[in-house]
Amino acid sequence: MLVLLPPSEGKAGSGRGAPLELELLSLPGLAGARRAVLDELVALCSGDGDAQDKARDVLGLSEGLRGEVAKNAELRTAGARPAGEIYTGVLYDALGLATLDAAAKRRAARSLLVFSGLWGAVRVTDRIPSYRCSMGVKLPGLGALGAHWRAPMAEVLPEAAGSGLVLDLRSAAYATAWKPKGEVAERTATVRVLHAPTRKVVSHFNKATKGRIVRSLLSAGAAPAGPAELVEALRDLGHEVEAREPAGAGRAWSLDVLVTEVH
Repeated sequence: MLVLLPPSEGKAGSGRGAPLELELLSLPGLAGARRAVLDELVALCSGDGDAQDKARDVLGLSEGLRGEVAKNAELRTAGARPAGEIYTGVLYDALGLATLDAAAKRRAARSLLVFSGLWGAVRVTDRIPSYRCSMGVKLPGLGALGAHWRAPMAEVLPEAAGSGLVLDLRSAAYATAWKPKGEVAERTATVRVLHAPTRKVVSHFNKATKGRIVRSLLSAGAAPAGPAELVEALRDLGHEVEAREPAGAGRAWSLDVLVTEVH
């Protein structure tokens, strides 16, 4: 099972660990595309005065987040930590990687892939510094990052997906970087979280529910072979799930997870 996650906007500090070693990140086929984004992002954020204002505009940051520009300027020398410690926020709080038992942590290391405007995609064990660069950013040189990642992702991700289930929990912006196709799409399931009484999509709590879903699968050692088996596994774990099978070949399944209490 491969689980595709969005990153979090908020991130923990880099800490005092050894700096980034780009060549040691998982999915080495993305190395060239990563280096291109890293080089431009560091250069963009390394100026002062008007240059910092330009960097904030490009990154979509408010004046109060000016410090994020300086943080990006030091990406090559800042301490690096496992990505699972860097990403914080609602989904990752609910997932609670640090509190999983040893077997579930091993499953997380194998199964979870976090998409990123800067790195493309990383595993939770990959050591990265804290950064600020969403997939929606359009860099002056490289252009829109979603488009930048499309070709290298198309080369690398089908192999990472292997022959098993792909559980796609990404937000729309991160889904632009890679769309499963063909037989990979047929064993892919996307998830919406709906408030059961109203059938409305929940927003903030969407992330928390997705985190809980992943945690329950990892903790139980569930290994569904495909979307149909995933539906059964989630129901066995106490989740209320409605499934929509694809209308034709080469398309993903759509799952609605229903929640009664929005929390």
